[in-house]
Amino acid sequence: MGVWVGAISGCNSEHIIIIIKARGPGSFPPIRPFAGVLILAFSHGSPEHVDLVGGYYDAGDNIKFGLPMAFTTTMLAWSVLEFFGRKKMMMMMLEEERLMVHEAVRWATDYLLKASAHLPQALYVQVGDPVADHKCWVRPEDMEMEAATPSTVCKVTPSDPGSDVAAETAAALAASSLLFKDPAGSDHYSNALLHAAEKAFHLANSYRAKYSDSPLLHSAVCPFYCSYSGYLDELQWAAAWLYRTTKNSSYLQHAISTAVEDDCDTFSWDNKLPGTRILLSQVPC
Repeated sequence: MGVWVGAISGCNSEHIIIIIKARGPGSFPPIRPFAGVLILAFSHGSPEHVDLVGGYYDAGDNIKFGLPMAFTTTMLAWSVLEFFGRKKMMMMMLEEERLMVHEAVRWATDYLLKASAHLPQALYVQVGDPVADHKCWVRPEDMEMEAATPSTVCKVTPSDPGSDVAAETAAALAASSLLFKDPAGSDHYSNALLHAAEKAFHLANSYRAKYSDSPLLHSAVCPFYCSYSGYLDELQWAAAWLYRTTKNSSYLQHAISTAVEDDCDTFSWDNKLPGTRILLSQVPC
């Protein structure tokens, strides 16, 4: 991943989804257009005795970096929410394509639910050793067969916090909760995402620190996805998404009170300020 997923458009959304889904280890449903990478990485999480199968690999690597993966999930969910908010565009979108987009988001959120399953004690934020992986040219589907690189597991906890990655995970789960909200009233999955989002946000807000400052995580995430912008932008971004999803005014007040004075005009996996300002600008006065 590690890419900015822009607004889904009728001319390129299928291509975007195919590229994204090509990076997903595990066992996708039959609709997935890549038969060659269907079953792999079923031992992810085993060093910690947790299930971390699924999710998406980053870029051309065989690493699951939690911060850019969560951001890409947030952006993909937001793109679909905005797209389906436009009635004419919605009518143009084929049903099969809509299902593909939702499936791509759910593949990520299923993984994020697993990564969040041990909150508030731990949030799992990475699988793999990036230094070893960057020296390895084995295909993803052959990684486990050849024991090419270790599937190291990283986590943030109250004693070893990472507000940035935990808050971005909260944002991804909250945005996706809104996406999967069922107008017919069957909201079990949406509610599960929201519950996990609130727990991730609590961890991020209660135990504040950059995850790349952690002695245990620094060498695993830097220089690949260091948190250069700090964690306040993610806390504000997550609070804005939780407000949009729940309409709980406490989240709006948190987003406002966490105002970050920065003229940054770059929206990325590291800096969420421009996106947050768009979200807050849509709040009725």
